[in-house]
Amino acid sequence: MGWLGRTINSSIGKKFIMAFTGISLILFLLFHLAGNLTLYAGKDAFNAYVATLDTVKPIVRIVEVGLALVFLFHIFNGIKLWIENKKARPVNYAVNGSSKNSTFYSRTMIHSGSIILIFLILHLTTFWATFNFTGHPVDGSHEYFDIIIYFFQKWWYALIYFIAMILLGFHLNHGFQSAFQTFGWNHNKYFPMIQKIGSIYAIVVAVGFGSLPVYFYLSSVLGGN
Repeated sequence: MGWLGRTINSSIGKKFIMAFTGISLILFLLFHLAGNLTLYAGKDAFNAYVATLDTVKPIVRIVEVGLALVFLFHIFNGIKLWIENKKARPVNYAVNGSSKNSTFYSRTMIHSGSIILIFLILHLTTFWATFNFTGHPVDGSHEYFDIIIYFFQKWWYALIYFIAMILLGFHLNHGFQSAFQTFGWNHNKYFPMIQKIGSIYAIVVAVGFGSLPVYFYLSSVLGGN
């Protein structure tokens, strides 16, 4: 195994991969949220946004492949680090001292991450697959706005989506700060500001995405759609 392989498989190497892939996903979520918020502007605005992406579909496909690889690296390394930490941590410390030496967000990263992964699979098999292959479940059309409204009007999907976004906020709150610590940007003078920015970012993402199923489900129940 060469130096690159040894570096990647070292503990610090895995942490750097987690930080790099995490920052990449954080940036992606901002762009994704900005696009999704056009749903509030109505059918024409959202369909126009998606149509704009269709004009550069080859680039979008390349980005999708890149994102898939980033997700896989992030998940794989996250699981490996969690297993290594569990093996290295004495049982008594894990039981009695974990709450004193870590935050709630850090202790639940593996759990929130696992649930988000399950949601991502559901999300891909509904929205993404419907957009790109099957079309609207009722009439087979590819009216993107109508497809999203169809799923958000189902209470169980809206609820799952909302809960997943809350957990995503928890995950991001710690992940944002952890990435900066890994890169060495944890100076006592500036790190409290990074923590605040991370918390604000996590809240914006969680509320931004989470508000969508709530709004469109309630709109359907109250007769708004």
